[in-house]
Amino acid sequence: MKLDDFPALIEGLMRPEAYPHPAESIEPIETHISHVLLAGDYAYKLKKPIDLGFLDFSTLERRHHYCEEELRLNRRLAPELYLDVVAVTGSADRPRIGGEGPILEYAVRMHRFPQSALLNRQTPTGELMIRLAELVAEFHAGIPVADVEGDFGTPEAVLEPMLENLAQVRSRAIRPENLGRLERLEAWTRKRCRELTSVIAQRRAQGFVRECHGDMHRGNIALVGDRIHVFDAIEFNPNLRWIDTASEIAFLVMDLEQEGEEGAARLFLNRYLERSGDYGALAVLDFYKVYRAMVRAKVLAIRLGQADLTPAEDAAIRRDCTHYLTLAETYTRPRRSHLLIACGLPGSGKSRLSCRLREVLPLIHLRSDVERKRLFGLGELARTTSRLNNGIYFPSATDWTYDRLHRLADGILASGYDVLVDATFVARPRRERFHDLARRHRAGFGILALEAPLDVLRERVMRRLACGEDASEASLAVLERQHASRQCLSERERTHAVIVDTSREPSFPEVLARIRDVLERDSAAEDLEPVSHSRFG
Repeated sequence: MKLDDFPALIEGLMRPEAYPHPAESIEPIETHISHVLLAGDYAYKLKKPIDLGFLDFSTLERRHHYCEEELRLNRRLAPELYLDVVAVTGSADRPRIGGEGPILEYAVRMHRFPQSALLNRQTPTGELMIRLAELVAEFHAGIPVADVEGDFGTPEAVLEPMLENLAQVRSRAIRPENLGRLERLEAWTRKRCRELTSVIAQRRAQGFVRECHGDMHRGNIALVGDRIHVFDAIEFNPNLRWIDTASEIAFLVMDLEQEGEEGAARLFLNRYLERSGDYGALAVLDFYKVYRAMVRAKVLAIRLGQADLTPAEDAAIRRDCTHYLTLAETYTRPRRSHLLIACGLPGSGKSRLSCRLREVLPLIHLRSDVERKRLFGLGELARTTSRLNNGIYFPSATDWTYDRLHRLADGILASGYDVLVDATFVARPRRERFHDLARRHRAGFGILALEAPLDVLRERVMRRLACGEDASEASLAVLERQHASRQCLSERERTHAVIVDTSREPSFPEVLARIRDVLERDSAAEDLEPVSHSRFG
């Protein structure tokens, strides 16, 4: 099948009699590399006979191979959607799915679902984002790790597709004003790759380069009933799916952010990091977000070169391409970091309020109860039945937990992200240690101090333990001891603090405004280099 013959084949497949099952009308969907035909209860995906350099579908044998690969890869995250590979037979003008005679093409056959099920056709809920983050974290934990003797995930392999994206966009008809933007993005990409060479190599050695999905954006995620399906994994180029897991999540985070769904992006990112423990991904996340924005720009640029566009479609694609280039540039700009610690006795509502804050502020949330259990190889909801001073709650374990929180916060701030550390912080030296960390990074610092009467705290702790659905295992004995040993905020600490009485429901907008004020005021007090903007403004 030649490219010139392909439109006739697609036209022939628009007839209901081309299918071995009822199909009253056929709905076509075209991408830059494929045609999808929605027919009855099924969808058939055919690969265009093209060679774009980064993919080669130029022969029937290649298209057959990549159909089989598509089936294998997508059954990992969407097994109920992907059924089999079927032959297209007959002639170009009278084709038949699964018929007799010479094979013209191959198609991947899938169960059809309504287009309204796609994530890019709906407003993502918090519950969906959390479920999706947990699904992706579990997927990444179970897929094959790249052989360190191979080439996948090396700094050179990472840089190559980034430069190819830039070349593909530059070589096609784009707006003249974007040429300077492309030059700046290429210079930044080359420079940042050099700066991150050791980090990229280290993450590869640590096993973060895996056989990922490769194209995980909103348009490739569907909620069918109550099941999340992530489909359309990259089959055509192994270099684009054997990647750092950070590159995988960067695509979805970027895609949500470009649509103005920053809250959903924050929920997904925080829950993914919390579930996977891979906070080191933040060191390379913006680097990969630039890459992913350029992937979308490249796809749009390729579509510009195809002849079937109307003038209105051409203008819309050029506008969208510019949108992604502009977005990519925003990720290259330095940002002022902030460190907020949420302190308070068990039952004071630290984690509840922190979870609300991480949805509306660009904060990476570190929770002591989760990280303590991770130190001991336990899941966040594992019950240890540990008593005071034993199990995973002996004094040294608490020291180790705060050390881990400090190391993680240090790395997050070094990566240019804001961090919220959620722990009791009953001891003043521990609070001061994190204030010193903020000063070392020249970051804004704030204390969110939550208070409530002891009888209220007792009732909350007992209710939480009875429920058993929280990472905290703090008992009444722990509460009593920490209440007796707590060191109240000093006068100096109070200048950085937002103190909230949680015995009654606090006004969240008021608390949020006070936190922003404290963090920005502290940032302004530091003698900082100029930065492009603050994410708290």
